[in-house]
Amino acid sequence: MSDGAEQRESMEFDVLVVGGGPAGLATAIRLKQARPDTNVCLVEKGGEIGAHILSGAVLEPRALDELIPDWRDDPPALATAVTDDRFMMLTETRGFKLPTPPQMHNEGNYVVSLGNVCRWLGAKAEALGVEIYPGFAASQLIIEEGPGGAQVRGVVAGVAGIQKDGSKGPSYEPGMELRATYTVFAEGCRGSLAKMLFDTFNLREGVAPQTYALGMKELWEIPKDKHTPGLVWHSTGWPLPSDTYGGSWLYMLGDNLVSVGFVVGLDYPNPWLSPFDEFQRFKTHPAVRGFLEGGKRIAYGARALNEGGIQAVPKLVFPGGMLVGDAAGFLNVPKIKGTHTSMKSGMVAADAIAEALAGEAPGEAPPPVLESYPTALKASWVWSELEGVRNIRPGFAKYGFWGGMAAAALDTYVLRGKAPWTWGHHADHETLKPAAESKKIAYPKPDGVLTFDRLSSVFLSNTNHEEHQPSHLVLRDPAAWKGTNWDKFASPESRYCPAAVYEAVGAEAGNGDGEMHLVINAQNCVHCKTCDIKDPLQNIDWKTPEGGGGPNYIGGM
Repeated sequence: MSDGAEQRESMEFDVLVVGGGPAGLATAIRLKQARPDTNVCLVEKGGEIGAHILSGAVLEPRALDELIPDWRDDPPALATAVTDDRFMMLTETRGFKLPTPPQMHNEGNYVVSLGNVCRWLGAKAEALGVEIYPGFAASQLIIEEGPGGAQVRGVVAGVAGIQKDGSKGPSYEPGMELRATYTVFAEGCRGSLAKMLFDTFNLREGVAPQTYALGMKELWEIPKDKHTPGLVWHSTGWPLPSDTYGGSWLYMLGDNLVSVGFVVGLDYPNPWLSPFDEFQRFKTHPAVRGFLEGGKRIAYGARALNEGGIQAVPKLVFPGGMLVGDAAGFLNVPKIKGTHTSMKSGMVAADAIAEALAGEAPGEAPPPVLESYPTALKASWVWSELEGVRNIRPGFAKYGFWGGMAAAALDTYVLRGKAPWTWGHHADHETLKPAAESKKIAYPKPDGVLTFDRLSSVFLSNTNHEEHQPSHLVLRDPAAWKGTNWDKFASPESRYCPAAVYEAVGAEAGNGDGEMHLVINAQNCVHCKTCDIKDPLQNIDWKTPEGGGGPNYIGGM
């Protein structure tokens, strides 16, 4: 909520979009296409559009074809048409090619840098007259009481210069109130303002808990004779245990570049498991090592992604605003794609806003809730696509790896997505077993050639935060950490964080004196949000740091 005592300058817009990812940019572009005179502002916490964007990515161009039909005449940098699909099952020493599931067929799709796609979309939006403010982090909601109750009126963005002790430093900036008739929240997965909206307007009532995965990615430059432009390679199986959902990708794009990634479902039960180290171990498999040997790792990043499917989508509208893209959770998990669905959700929201603005008389109060948006979305291809795969991801949580594979085959090939049931989810923070009841995992030391440590990886993400600001990672109750996180689960945050942010320190850990406590190295944070999701007590809050802070992903990411 905004601080009513703070005096701030304000700016007024017809529509404010929070977040410069595919969904937010598609919203802004569609609005300007529909109503060129609409005053649209978009704010992005990254230092530039695309700086915080991380994905595989293979782009299904369906939504882009609808938004910008001639985009192939001037495509984003590094966009590479898919030429080959491979789906592999890995054991510890061997790899077996399996039939590619129908959802994973990629004919007509493109291997892309999603960051470059967003930079390209940003230029298109600006050419249409969208005002874009990168490095301008939205940290507070503006909610005011009206005749019908609480209503979103915009956000506070650009607060800077607060010191570690909470005082206002010499460079303090109170930020600005960005006010709008409608505010569209496109923050991506686990957005901090979206979390506030869920609570304020009870948007998650009656839906399944959202479930998540952690995706980690490296960009490699490999020898030309090993590079097959447009190759799309996925695997499942080793090195993950059968009670843990996940898999990998290798996508070849541009000139000698390969995107290598690994995904681990955050409902895993073993607190000793380290997703980052599983990723490093994956690269040592004979079927993977051959692609990378002789190459050089040039970038690294990590990000949580939604896996809850249609049954976890919250209420999308509330007085004064709406949710689009991964802020709501439109990822198609079996397809391993969400850009097209996220963009389409933004386009449908934009159409609803444009219609509402066209029907308003000057000075007339806007409708409190744009119900035409979710109604139209449910009639679109987004809803039918997600409805048809709704049981595949929860099947793995319900039956484990092999049972999940069988359930997915039944759902896909026999029931064709029309099962008369819908399975729900459990919250990821509820799934850890006590450390004493779980098998310890011994991970090999990195060799610095094929496998690496966290700190050298964070260095390649170009992560930086203003050093004097308060930590944007906050323990709600610091005293609660030892009794649960350390005593029961042996500090799982020191393993599930892919950026070496969390460190258990003290005599019991053998790396200090005195009582055990948690050290938070917030400077390392790559904004993946895993800690906000997986902490067993839900005791860690990820808050927005100063604008521009965090990773700065290069053009190929």
